Amino acid sequence: MAAVGPERKGFNSHLWQRYHHISREVGDIESVRPLGRAFVVEVVVVRSQEGWGVTYTSTEICTLKGSTVKIHCTYTYPPRIHGNVTVLETASWFTEGKDQAPVDLMTQTEYADRVQYQCGEKECTLVIEDLRERDSAEYKFRFTTNQPGGSYTGTPGVVLFVKVPHVEVTKPYPTLWPSWAKLKCRSTCHVTAGDSIMWFKNGQRTHAGNSFVEVYFGNEDSVSCAVRQHQRVPSPSVCVLRPTCNKVTYTDRSICAPKGSSVDISCTYSPGNGVVSKSWFNPHNNNHLRRDKDRVQLHETGAGRSTLRIRDLRDTDSAEYRFKFKTGDFEWGNDLPGTTLTVTTLQVQVNRIIAVHESYTDVELKCHSSCKPAAHRSYIWFRNGQKDTIQQTSKYRDKFHLEDNVSCAFKGYEDQSPLVYPLKLPSIFASPSGEIVEGMSVNLTCFTYANPAAKNTLYKGNQTLPLGSAGIYHFSSISSEDRGIYSCKSEDQHSVSLVLDVQYAPKLPSVSVNSSGGISEGTSVTLSCSSDANPAANYTWYKEDEDSTKASGNNFTISDFRSELGGNYYCEAQNSRGRRRSRFHPIEVEVRHFSGSRKFPVNLVMKVVFLVVFILSSLVWIRKKSLTRQRWTEDKPDSSLEMDEIQNTLQAITATENPYSTIPASGQRHEQCAVNSAFF
Repeated sequence: MAAVGPERKGFNSHLWQRYHHISREVGDIESVRPLGRAFVVEVVVVRSQEGWGVTYTSTEICTLKGSTVKIHCTYTYPPRIHGNVTVLETASWFTEGKDQAPVDLMTQTEYADRVQYQCGEKECTLVIEDLRERDSAEYKFRFTTNQPGGSYTGTPGVVLFVKVPHVEVTKPYPTLWPSWAKLKCRSTCHVTAGDSIMWFKNGQRTHAGNSFVEVYFGNEDSVSCAVRQHQRVPSPSVCVLRPTCNKVTYTDRSICAPKGSSVDISCTYSPGNGVVSKSWFNPHNNNHLRRDKDRVQLHETGAGRSTLRIRDLRDTDSAEYRFKFKTGDFEWGNDLPGTTLTVTTLQVQVNRIIAVHESYTDVELKCHSSCKPAAHRSYIWFRNGQKDTIQQTSKYRDKFHLEDNVSCAFKGYEDQSPLVYPLKLPSIFASPSGEIVEGMSVNLTCFTYANPAAKNTLYKGNQTLPLGSAGIYHFSSISSEDRGIYSCKSEDQHSVSLVLDVQYAPKLPSVSVNSSGGISEGTSVTLSCSSDANPAANYTWYKEDEDSTKASGNNFTISDFRSELGGNYYCEAQNSRGRRRSRFHPIEVEVRHFSGSRKFPVNLVMKVVFLVVFILSSLVWIRKKSLTRQRWTEDKPDSSLEMDEIQNTLQAITATENPYSTIPASGQRHEQCAVNSAFF
């Protein structure tokens, strides 16, 4: 596990470089606002690629030893890949191991009983309680899906710094006022703003104020500080004026010990003068140690070192213990926190369910402790009252039957845990068993073997599904949208999951065209076909009015497209549950000049040009002839003759527009020739 400080093995110095880089970016790090009990550099970090992504709420978190931290992220993944629905399979946090082989925090002994995952629909929060300095590390989130290669790690992750405050002492006027000192309560997290600091002098709380203090001190005085929200983790006491002074230093701030065992609680103390009296006490119960004198002993294990030993630990011994001493003119205060003892009792919990069968369950049990004992201890397991001589770790995997009962204990302290019935755990299964096909009637059963009957809840993601009698959720006609992960949770919060896979025939395939530079002769044309199907579909390509297949696979490429290849194409998707054709997709050659403009047939162009010229010339000739007649003749023009000429002209135009019309009679041909000869 990573340790604090770049000089310590396992904690990379680049974490510190990242932290100080962020500090410089935001300016005075003391302006970073507190979030709960942690101080967070509020930078939203998104790591994503092609629909896969992890978004962290923060990139750096600095908090104090003994506190609780929450590291949050959201994540995304493609809903479908090649028509296959994506189903989330695992989600975890880690600090050790490579991205492809991470070590889940839940499996690491140093995080035992201190780590929780609070996960919902595409979001997950890591909760670490009772933080220790060695928890400083970079935390990453990783999830896996059912897709081939469908896993993703949010890299880089979130850097966590766990620190303890300390007191800095300066003497601004060592010559004029040697007893005057300036104190500052510092922390790498810089959580020393406003009135959040508690000050202690000689073990006695003096006041709550800001992070600076300037007063006179005595030669034997020591001081300590603590953040108000974390009074249980004060800074070490320091001497203000001299190298030695009155102070008490506890060996451990917290101790965990099993019920029935013995424990030593120790401290060192430095009296300025001769000690008159010394004692240990429980600040919340003064009579506690006096009442149990037969189990409590006080030992002086060396000069200035005191040890409180308590034998045959009981649940009532869980408490805080402080040390005080008195000299002729001085008494150590009672306010500075001491050592907290937790007496733990064991409990058997269901760690994970491997398989549920009709007559037995393959399950892994865990001997759970409310805290982790300081010394490494072996475990003893009891099954139906008989000691199991093989199992000596905190986990026990076997096949358990309905009538079995199990308990555990620490080796040497065989005060057994309460009995647990391993089959009093949730179970989930679908019926009918085997492959489930869209449209079938399906029952999803969520239940727990227990007497009296236990209450269970069925979830799909964050959605709660109503359970009927006997813990059954009924699908009258199951669909592809019902595919996914279902969780059955019991009253004691044990949960098991089932991946419900629904098979269905291909949905209507869609066809798309991708061509380089437009669909022109000689270019490459690629047709793509896709369909939502489970299992994944195979694809075949056809052309309308042709029986033979053109190609197989998602894509159909014509590398040298020609006009004779134009037409309506379609694809057919097929799996074990059925087949379906796409709609026709027409593809035609788009003929272009080198410049890109359209090419028209030459004979059509010539006809159009001749027609335009003929019409314009005829109109000019008719107008010219009309003016000439008006000039030479004073009588009105013969309107009937003019109309005959116009009619002849129109007939000529009609003949020109349709060169293949019926050949006119000889008279008509003579008149047409007369008009044409006049025109030319």
